[in-house]
Amino acid sequence: MKRGVTVSAAEVRVLSTHAVYEVMGDIGPVFEHAHSCKLSISFDPANAIKRQIDSGTSFDVAIVSKKVIEDLVMQGAVRSETCADIGRSGLGVSVRKGAPKPDLTTVDGFKRALLAAKTVVRSKDGTSGIYFETLLERLGIAEQMRGKIRLGGSGRIAELVAKGDVEMAVQQISELLPVAGADFAGPFPAELQLYTMFSAGIGAKSHEPELAKALIASLMTAAAAALLKTNGLEPVVR
Repeated sequence: MKRGVTVSAAEVRVLSTHAVYEVMGDIGPVFEHAHSCKLSISFDPANAIKRQIDSGTSFDVAIVSKKVIEDLVMQGAVRSETCADIGRSGLGVSVRKGAPKPDLTTVDGFKRALLAAKTVVRSKDGTSGIYFETLLERLGIAEQMRGKIRLGGSGRIAELVAKGDVEMAVQQISELLPVAGADFAGPFPAELQLYTMFSAGIGAKSHEPELAKALIASLMTAAAAALLKTNGLEPVVR
């Protein structure tokens, strides 16, 4: 290397859901050190990431719901042979820290908890929020809940519970658990549960395909599986 010339580290651009925020926070620095590169990670709901990619946002790795990955493959934005399932998360409920936790073990208990809550926040664009709207119709309480529902932003909506802005939050368990100031009340009853598989794939126009491949591989290790479990996701058994 010539004196005075600086060689920039390769940059791997990652578009990811918040579901693996903590996992990437642990794996990321280790990966950067091992591969002498820089990870540039942007976190958003899967559907928001899909819109970004549709509008031309460049990326090397996408970590989104399996459905979105499949859609991206169909439109040629992600290389199908690079896709891998990482882990799945169910839906759950959080309440403010120290508040009584409702009984969510049965469908009737779940309905009572929702009807008793003064306000319930769901994600605006996330899979959990869209499903929750249809679930209220299925339970026959959509009209009764209409004035209670608040729409959260693109991040961890349980933060609104922690601030005292709303009483209850509904989202992916992996996105509820890390929020300080809010207590995880429990998962949805089994009969109402919806599991979302999160998958990763390499962009068709990736500038760093080998590093992207290595990053996805790092999410499929035993160490990553342990992190996924700790953060509310069920890793894929391989």
